[in-house]
Amino acid sequence: MIDLKYSLVIEATEDPNFFGFYSPELEGFTGIGHSIEDCIYKARWGMQEHVALLQENGLPVPGENKNPTIKIKNARKNRRRRETA
Repeated sequence: MIDLKYSLVIEATEDPNFFGFYSPELEGFTGIGHSIEDCIYKARWGMQEHVALLQENGLPVPGENKNPTIKIKNARKNRRRRETA
């Protein structure tokens, strides 16, 4: 069982050795890992630390998600728009 309190998005990067991650529910929470498993591990502990910092600073903490999800996405490719005249 994956014990996360908030949903997580993991994004592949153009570098196959790094993945980025963030929580859409936990503003300001981001990180990087070397694998999907590494991201999940780091996110689990990082979310707890992030929430503790929010509380210490008197900032609002969103309620825990009772059914958090993990979404894995491919790297975003830079696409140039073709301008037509």
